[in-house]
Amino acid sequence: MSAAVTSDDSYKCPGDTSKVCTKGGAYSAPALALKLKATKPEAAAKEDISKNAEESYGGASYGKITSHRELASEAVTVAGQKGYLVRWKVVTSKGDDGYVQSLAFPSPAASGQLVVVRFGVDVSTKATVIDEITKGIKQAAGGGDGEKV
Repeated sequence: MSAAVTSDDSYKCPGDTSKVCTKGGAYSAPALALKLKATKPEAAAKEDISKNAEESYGGASYGKITSHRELASEAVTVAGQKGYLVRWKVVTSKGDDGYVQSLAFPSPAASGQLVVVRFGVDVSTKATVIDEITKGIKQAAGGGDGEKV
């Protein structure tokens, strides 16, 4: 199970103007789908953060990541579960720098599985949007197939 949100604001990627970048986004995926070996939230968030940074701000879209600074590495409660987050500010060689965060917590719906939420937002967007989305993550109520919303 996964979910994603992205900014409506888009622009030509500074490193490859044939591609379109957005001001920010977040998506969730099971840790297994991201090929993480860690089985605990803290270890999973720490294992994922560099992969998240590279996927969000590395490669052709922004040139390359020239440096990063850790802004947070802490326990957090998400959807009633004890999770962990790691947040970096990354500096790119082209275009906006960014904030990236990897958040991992036990799935409330699937025992023994971890959920990872990856965030990436341009520094021109306030990092508080990451906090707002994190606080808004709730355990789903009810059932259904996810198609009839």
